Order: sequence, then C-alpha cells, then structure tokens
Amino acid sequence: MTTTLVTGANKGLGLETTRRLIDAGHTVYAGMRDLGSGGAAKDLGAILVQLDVTDQDSVDRAIASLPELDVLINNAAVVGPSWTLDDLDVEAMRIPFETNVYGIVRVTQAALPLLRRSSHPVIVNVASGLGFPRALLDPRDDSYTAYLVPYSSSKAAVLGLTIQYAKNLPGMRVNASDPGYTATDLNGHQGHQTVTEGTDATVALALIGPDGPTAEFHNRHGRIVY
Repeated sequence: MTTTLVTGANKGLGLETTRRLIDAGHTVYAGMRDLGSGGAAKDLGAILVQLDVTDQDSVDRAIASLPELDVLINNAAVVGPSWTLDDLDVEAMRIPFETNVYGIVRVTQAALPLLRRSSHPVIVNVASGLGFPRALLDPRDDSYTAYLVPYSSSKAAVLGLTIQYAKNLPGMRVNASDPGYTATDLNGHQGHQTVTEGTDATVALALIGPDGPTAEFHNRHGRIVY
C-alpha cells in the first residue's frame, strides 16, 4: 500500500487531497499544526500527525513517526499579512516564505531518507498560478488581478524549488500543481472552483507511475508549459 504525507491537511485543499487519496487506496498521514483541528481528516480514515512546517523540531518528530513514505505532498501555505505595497515590508515577505518555501525545504529534506527507500517516490509541491509570470501578465487569467507580492513571490520560489529538486533527484517524480482559483480560507471562499476541482492536479500528480513526468507544472487541465 502507498504511504502518503499531506501537510496542511486539516482543511481546504489539504483535507480534500487527503480524502481523495484515501479513496484511491493510500494510507494517508495528515499533517497539521493543531491536532485538535483534525476531526474531519480523522473521520476520513487519515492518521493524524502534529506537523508545523515552520518548526524544525516538529518536522523532525513528524517524519520520525512515519514507518515509511512513498508520496510527499507539500500543501501547507499561508497568504501572509500584506495585500498592497502600502503594508509591504521584509517581515510581510518573510511570513509566507517561512511556510510556503522554507516549510517545503524543511519537510522535504527531513523526508528524503524515507523517500529514498521507496520503490516509487513522488513529491508534489502545491504552487499557484500566482507564482507563474505568464499567468500574472495575462489579463484573461484569474491570477492577473491579484497584487499579492509576498504570496506570489513565494509561489514563484516553489516552482523554482520543484525544478531543482527534480533535477537533483532523477530517481523520484517531483512536480508542482496549480489548484487554480479555488474557494478556500486563503481567499475568503471567493474562488469559483470547488476544492475537488482545486485538487485535481495534485491528486493526478500523486498517482503517477514511475515513468510519469517530473519537473513539470500542472493544473487540472494538464501540463502548464513554463
């Protein structure tokens, strides 16, 4: 059976990803900062694990509790406090980077020994069209009207991380997903997609075979060309 870890799995995209992968036959460890918020994931049959991606000790304990690992889904993310240039400063940049970028590095680095023991290791980093320059410059794209400098910058970094991890780990499948404009807490549930639609790409990439793509960026319609 495939063993999967999903970070930020207590709600939204993480919870829906957990549900869908359990339905696909995975044993899913649902990582979350507060185990008290994990009732929905537990009801789905997930194994709860305390995991704060901004805390190295928490990450190390969480990974040490896993018996094995085949699929890592780096889903945990925050928008941060800055919405305009008027309130932008270095601290506003640091907050989303701490979770969205450094969190991926913490968890992935800690998980690599387990992933290297897997016969078919997979990593999926949940990125965003908000980190993709072509989407940000296209008036037809949902991302065009967003001016979130910290969040967009952090998600651009996720795309870079994904490519570099894939190049350094040729034996693994390492890809990034774009949920699209999905109704979640991050956008006050304003997105026009459901969480099921928003997890289509993540789930598809989590289920790829050993000959599947790597270093790619996908949305629910397929590959996005860099």
